[in-house]
Amino acid sequence: MGTPQLEFDSDVADRIYRYVERHGSATREEVRDAVRVEETAGAKPPRSGTEPEGRLPVAEFGEHVDELLDDGLLTERDGRLYVSPDAEERIHEADGFEYVTRPAREDDREAIAERIRETAEEGAIVVDERAADAIEEDGALIRLNERESRMFFVAEIRRGGDDEGDARGESDGEDASDGDREVIGWVHLQGFELPARSHTAELTVGVAPEYRERGVGGTLLERGIEWAEEEDCIKVYQSLPATNEDALELLDEHGWEREATRADHYEIDGDLVDEVQLATRLDE
Repeated sequence: MGTPQLEFDSDVADRIYRYVERHGSATREEVRDAVRVEETAGAKPPRSGTEPEGRLPVAEFGEHVDELLDDGLLTERDGRLYVSPDAEERIHEADGFEYVTRPAREDDREAIAERIRETAEEGAIVVDERAADAIEEDGALIRLNERESRMFFVAEIRRGGDDEGDARGESDGEDASDGDREVIGWVHLQGFELPARSHTAELTVGVAPEYRERGVGGTLLERGIEWAEEEDCIKVYQSLPATNEDALELLDEHGWEREATRADHYEIDGDLVDEVQLATRLDE
């Protein structure tokens, strides 16, 4: 998957972006403390054993951040800076409820990990709890730099509030408090650093059991493919146990091709299961 060609107006802006991108999110003060610059002439000498670097003045630092915000490279919510993927929030209608698809945020980390663990326990995709652990512990859910592209979209139900489109879930018949949100699915695309595979991305998608067969998985799949196309990806692929008939049917319906089968590649609940390798081309 193509990685972004990043351009910055200054070295300081470059360093601000990369700090936020690497850590997932940060307050302005955290970034200002980390992104030090050489002390100007006439400044008080540093103490012995320290580097002659200091923090930018608040106003000058704020100008750099504001430029990154204006350029769409960063966004700011609730006092924290985030990488800003060029993707909007969308509202979708389903059977009995509405839901939103949007780029994942750092505060989605626990909910995404929970959904992945749910799916992994079923043997539905080739992940296990270590993948969920990595998501919870890694520096950032979304990585957008010259070497790596990693993107998550989530499907979310919102109950009882009017924030950002007021997508309400009514499938359980229960009243919900203001601001109640539930991540009901995810799609993940991972590009590769190896030059020989830079045109490819691996995709995984999952939906909470109670919301399956209602169009959510297909919407997330299409959202992920659209992102891959925008990132100049040529081929997206996924490997699945042959026992996951629902997922195989979903990919078949969306035009994915079965490229290969590896016999007895997994052991699920004591049984040996084939792996089915599927892919879709985006340049045809």
